[in-house]
Amino acid sequence: MPDRLTFLRTVEPFNLLPPEVLEEVAALLQEVTHSREAVIYHQGETKLRGVDLITQGAYDTFFFDGQQQRRLPEVYGPGECYGGVSVLLNKKRSLRTVQARAGTRVYFLHRNEFRGLCLGYEAFFQYFTTRYGRLMLNEEYAQLVHPGPQAPQNFIAADELYSRRMAAVELRPVLACAGSTPTHEVARRMARARSSCYFVLDAAEENIIGYVTDITLRDKVVAGLGDARLPISTFLDAPTRSVSSQAFVYEALLLMFRTKTRYLLVEQNGAYLGFISRNKLLAEQAQSPFLFIQGVRQAQSLRELRRNWQKVPDIVFQLLDRGVKPEIVNQVITTVADTIALKVIEDVIREMGPPPAKFVFIVLGSEGRQEQTLLTDQDNAIIY
Repeated sequence: MPDRLTFLRTVEPFNLLPPEVLEEVAALLQEVTHSREAVIYHQGETKLRGVDLITQGAYDTFFFDGQQQRRLPEVYGPGECYGGVSVLLNKKRSLRTVQARAGTRVYFLHRNEFRGLCLGYEAFFQYFTTRYGRLMLNEEYAQLVHPGPQAPQNFIAADELYSRRMAAVELRPVLACAGSTPTHEVARRMARARSSCYFVLDAAEENIIGYVTDITLRDKVVAGLGDARLPISTFLDAPTRSVSSQAFVYEALLLMFRTKTRYLLVEQNGAYLGFISRNKLLAEQAQSPFLFIQGVRQAQSLRELRRNWQKVPDIVFQLLDRGVKPEIVNQVITTVADTIALKVIEDVIREMGPPPAKFVFIVLGSEGRQEQTLLTDQDNAIIY
């Protein structure tokens, strides 16, 4: 099987995802081999568990008409993805009958992670909806497809988002090493464990003082021409963030967005149970308001930010309609406002260059108290 990350960079629309997201997706892929020729999905019947990215061999796909004749045959070969349109637009049921050729190999991505990517990255989602729209222009195709009615977009997946605790979340084991470990050795361990994150311990090897990721090694060691023989502590990312296993999922997500943390440790009785990445936690909340916040962070223009803010009333209505506590709604509104403010500040600095002095942007009043509502004034200050 080809290297996962290298392969993903060649597959549409995965090649549209940010590099750090692509690395996390690569770690989630599962290898599947079809040793014999067989029908694996039945048109309109088989409920897909996710999407298949073909690396070797091919899928022969087709429709059966009323006389059980094969219609509109289409071959999916290496570098193509099957199942995206079915998962999104056909109630997870396969639109076509699919026959895998003998020896076909695929990478499988679960539909929860796939949906999370669709809701978090608009261009990724639009690739599948655009493809479906083009196909439906074919009259024969439209007659053979009978999709069920689609529910309106809902930012609330379930009440459990606000009652589920981190102890119930599937965590990854904490992999850690001493800060004196050579960088090249840590890279080898990461590759062997297929982990995109490795934590670093202090001199006594008792407490975690930071972490490194694939991106750390790429930017600081490879691109920065760093010496891979140096201790891993030389290239440390810090600080680490942690939450109690009794913290609610929404509290963990709010913390990660506020601190721009991609990885979060989960502790219980002074010991770490494991860690989870922000994208993995988001994928589990496939229709939560936090994916909307992720979309705000990915906005490319002020116009896009404005459009995102205009969606907030709908989110608030859905939260309140589901009986979510007002203080939680306030926190969500505040986090969206904070995210937009940070995005604007970062864009201004990127456009105008570094500021002439160190400064701090302060939010006061209701936003500072995390009690912001939809219709409010802005009390801000800059200290420099």
